[in-house]
Amino acid sequence: MARRAPPAQMLPQERQQRILQRLRSHGRVVAAELAAEFAVTEDSLRRDLRELAAQGLCRRVYGGALPVSVPATPLRQRRAEHVGRKLALARKAVELVREGQVLLIDAGSTNAAIAAALPERMGLTVVTNAPDIALALYEREGFGILLLGGRVDPRIGGTAGAQTLQELRRIRADLCFPGACAIDAGSGLWGFDSEESLLKRAMVEASAETVVVATDDKLGAHATHRIVPVEAVRHLVVERSAGRAARNAFAAHGVLVHRAEPADA
Repeated sequence: MARRAPPAQMLPQERQQRILQRLRSHGRVVAAELAAEFAVTEDSLRRDLRELAAQGLCRRVYGGALPVSVPATPLRQRRAEHVGRKLALARKAVELVREGQVLLIDAGSTNAAIAAALPERMGLTVVTNAPDIALALYEREGFGILLLGGRVDPRIGGTAGAQTLQELRRIRADLCFPGACAIDAGSGLWGFDSEESLLKRAMVEASAETVVVATDDKLGAHATHRIVPVEAVRHLVVERSAGRAARNAFAAHGVLVHRAEPADA
């Protein structure tokens, strides 16, 4: 069997693939650390990061790089993506729910999985802007359901706009589950759409605690509109594969990080 080439003999393309793997597992990379590990100059490593950023595969920041969060695809398409991963996250997320609570659940495919995983006969009241979530819970026993009115945006699968915000401001919830486009330990929770981001911020402000449920690609990423700083997030539910460095970065800001079990566990 051929021996693996030492880091200094790697082709640039091979080194860049290693960088992307590290970025996915750790949520960020530091140029100086990677240069030492791969036995190349920092200039060479920065050139790698510039090339990856030019291809849209990472986002350059001072000293290193962060993942790039891709704008959300339509809800109809997202429902069929990563079903097992979302189920695993949902099972972990509902462990945070207590009897008799009022829950604010945002629209989205992961949040639909959370709603489906909620246990029955706990006296839960669910406030949601998502018609599909309201309908799914209506067909089960023991839930109080409040559907926020307003204009339905088919892209996000829920209501949004002035009427939705007005109704939401009359609500006080125990827990909220805002849909997460991107979340970074240094800068907080982010969204791609300005109107939707305002709604998510109002959900956080209306709730005693916030639970963000995020797949690996959303950790350490940024979108266009900041929703709330990371200090506004009490719980973060991540996949089992989430890197330790990324988890520790959130924990350092007082966020309680919960790792999901694999879907088939």
